[in-house]
Amino acid sequence: MTPLDITQAIGFVEREGYALLFLWVLAEQGAVPIPSVPLLVAVGALVRTGKLHWAAAIACCLAGALLADSIWFYFGRRRGKRVLRFLCRVSLEPDSCVHRTESVFLKYGLNTLLVSKFVPGLNAVAAPLAGDSGIGAVRFLAADALGVVIWSATYMGVGYLFSTELERALAYVQRLGSGFGILVIALVAAWILWKFLQRRRFLKQIETARITPEELRLRIDAGEDLYIVDLRSTLEQDSISVPGAIRFSAEELTAHSKQIPRDREIILFCS
Repeated sequence: MTPLDITQAIGFVEREGYALLFLWVLAEQGAVPIPSVPLLVAVGALVRTGKLHWAAAIACCLAGALLADSIWFYFGRRRGKRVLRFLCRVSLEPDSCVHRTESVFLKYGLNTLLVSKFVPGLNAVAAPLAGDSGIGAVRFLAADALGVVIWSATYMGVGYLFSTELERALAYVQRLGSGFGILVIALVAAWILWKFLQRRRFLKQIETARITPEELRLRIDAGEDLYIVDLRSTLEQDSISVPGAIRFSAEELTAHSKQIPRDREIILFCS
């Protein structure tokens, strides 16, 4: 990334700021992994210089986010758990995604939408989770709209307040030239690789201890004396039940460890 490239990028944001903001937020809320925060901060700095207007910028964020979230809300209402599993599967940490996000939604309800945009992972599944939970469309849109305004105004406010510091940082980046771009790309690639290797290591550790639903059904039908623990959240438990399963949350598993027998095979059933 050369100084000329950076200057051209800034000029493009100044000229196409509103359209770019709408499309970028729409893409991010549509599950494309392109974070909007750097753009929101940059827009905040441009608002302070008078090159963009704060109300129009927030309106663009609102339009893009509500369009994408409304579609995910509809899919969540119609497809429920399949949509949640898809979104969690494409994340870098899918193993606890459904359980973690559903636990948060069950605890805080509609208020989750006020802060979901700030939380990676929760942001992606909040809208379909709201649809799956049966919340009315009007209540969802009102809470989601307020959450979008809080989210976008917060990061634009950061850019507005620290516009001078951002200009200094940008000048420093321009002096570094292409070396800075290479460094950023290398750090992002290293983080993704680390998360990927961490997940592969986790799956390898539990590979020999897995059992498929079909295998479990055959063993139940054969009359084997199994101790099955259902660790899913309340929303997940409503969809599929396992005969004879004992229900604990993952957080309660240690507390109930004395109830779990040691003379039978133990099978944990989760999301």
